[in-house]
Amino acid sequence: MSLEQFINYTSGLLSPILGPMEMGFCSVQEDKPTCSLFFPFQVIKCKAAVAWEAGKPLSIEEVEVAPPKAHEVRIKIIATAVCHTDAYTLSGADPEGSFPVILGHEGAGIVESVGEGVTKLKAGDTVIPLYIPQCGECKFCLNPKTNLCQKIRVTQGKGLMPDGTSRFTCKGKTILHYMGTSTFSEYTVVADISVAKIDPLAPLDKVCLLGCGISTGYGAAVNTAKVEPGSTCAVFGLGGVGLAAIMGCKVAGASQIIGVDINKDKFARAKEFGASKCINPQDFSKPIQEVLIEMTDGGVDYSFECIGNVKVMRAALEACHKGWGLSVVVGVAASGEEIATRPFQLVTGRTWKGTAFGGWKSVESVPKLVTEYMSKKIKVDEFVTHNLSFDQINEAFELMHAGKSIRTVVKL
Repeated sequence: MSLEQFINYTSGLLSPILGPMEMGFCSVQEDKPTCSLFFPFQVIKCKAAVAWEAGKPLSIEEVEVAPPKAHEVRIKIIATAVCHTDAYTLSGADPEGSFPVILGHEGAGIVESVGEGVTKLKAGDTVIPLYIPQCGECKFCLNPKTNLCQKIRVTQGKGLMPDGTSRFTCKGKTILHYMGTSTFSEYTVVADISVAKIDPLAPLDKVCLLGCGISTGYGAAVNTAKVEPGSTCAVFGLGGVGLAAIMGCKVAGASQIIGVDINKDKFARAKEFGASKCINPQDFSKPIQEVLIEMTDGGVDYSFECIGNVKVMRAALEACHKGWGLSVVVGVAASGEEIATRPFQLVTGRTWKGTAFGGWKSVESVPKLVTEYMSKKIKVDEFVTHNLSFDQINEAFELMHAGKSIRTVVKL
């Protein structure tokens, strides 16, 4: 039975049991049929992992999720991953972090209902929520040089929907949104410009990772740096984003890719992703940039800092070749941190750049990334080291802090 036949068949089975305000949809994930009831225009009660305050574990609570308003979409989240950015906000160090909040920004799911004015999405669509939207109208969207749509930036930074309110409540209290996505909830509401419609056959417990980390590192290499065939690259930090940067360098045709990390346990996996060799700065008595300059006859053509450490950012720049070397800042440093180097490093031809979400214009690019994954051009499955149930979400943070995971996927 084809997917289309299955959906038609099971929708027929659901019809007799649905009430006048309910709809049903069936999909296939991991070769297993899944049927969901939709409740357009109604408040949905569901489970969510709520961060009540900074520095405390998430609490699984029953929350109320209001229907989508104009130009909004309510999504049934099927799977979500845990990212360092979630941990950064939960720690209390994020200057935009406010509580109580529902975190999560690497998720995938099925559209449950849409608000007035939504024309490009409908109930049943398979989607990935996006923390960088693409309205297609602002000057940022119209400029091919950037992906930083600003349409809803102000309200998103405050943890609110574009109209300045929240769709989440719990125990009578308003719960804030996070990065415009809040994927640590069985249902979430997002702006319609913050949703990418993807291939319905894509495994959501894998492609959810394309909502942040993989896309960021991969895009840093192929979009921001525009790595050229035959070039030499160095990637600082061999976590999920760093591995994705290595993958991007390899896809672009780099001839030498050097991984740099103080954790030697990460070297074997980095080589699986395409690293030619890996080095540990602690094994040398001289600064790592000097080591790399000697290894590469003057420095690398491209370097990527995937940690968020300002000292490493300097080392990554200074490891670049005089005259043309380009270093991309991918990692997000703590609030208030500043970068420094001698101006002579830039005067003599090195370039320092930054990237957000790998430079991808999100709504149009994420579906293409899913297609690249489905055609095996890029890796995704290999980033998933652990799978946990929703009730185990705090364990995902523990694994990340212990350096035992690349990405842990939580299935809702």
